Amino acid sequence: MGSRERKRAERRKRKRRGAGRSADEPAARPADAPTNGESPSMGDLASRVEAKNQAARDTLEPLPEGERPTVVTLGAIVAGLICLSILVAYAAGAEVEGERPNVAQVAAPALLMGIMAWGMWRARYWAVLGFQVVVLFLMIAAALGLVRAGSSVQVIGNVILIAISGAFFYFMVKALARIQMPDRRPPE
Repeated sequence: MGSRERKRAERRKRKRRGAGRSADEPAARPADAPTNGESPSMGDLASRVEAKNQAARDTLEPLPEGERPTVVTLGAIVAGLICLSILVAYAAGAEVEGERPNVAQVAAPALLMGIMAWGMWRARYWAVLGFQVVVLFLMIAAALGLVRAGSSVQVIGNVILIAISGAFFYFMVKALARIQMPDRRPPE
């Protein structure tokens, strides 16, 4: 018997076993208790997850106007320093792989980091989310750098970079929840 026929036969057996169950059995067991190694239904799981999410939301306090979490302040300072370092390096005549970059190659990342620094300083949701994306790309690049690391110094540097950017990412998740997404409904 081929594997396809064997799978069909197993499916038929499972269907027959399921049809032979009594109607009282599902009500006799708790909703979250699995039967015969089955996992709870998706509806039960979704309701439990939503209850946990709501409990977590209830513990968060929205930020008062003009306040920002410490991690967002640190992120704004880091983004500002990156912007400043890009501009200073270009003004000092830095070269990348033996060539001096053109103005567009310098202006785009400097402008992006500068706008992100300003937005995070003002505790804007979009800026914190954008910085998280940059941090995520940094973690991926550092992880890929571990693969190509040629010395222990490179390994240690990449591990430190992953740890710092991972901490930023982790703590910014809660900060995003406190900043809260702006309401998109039109004013009444």
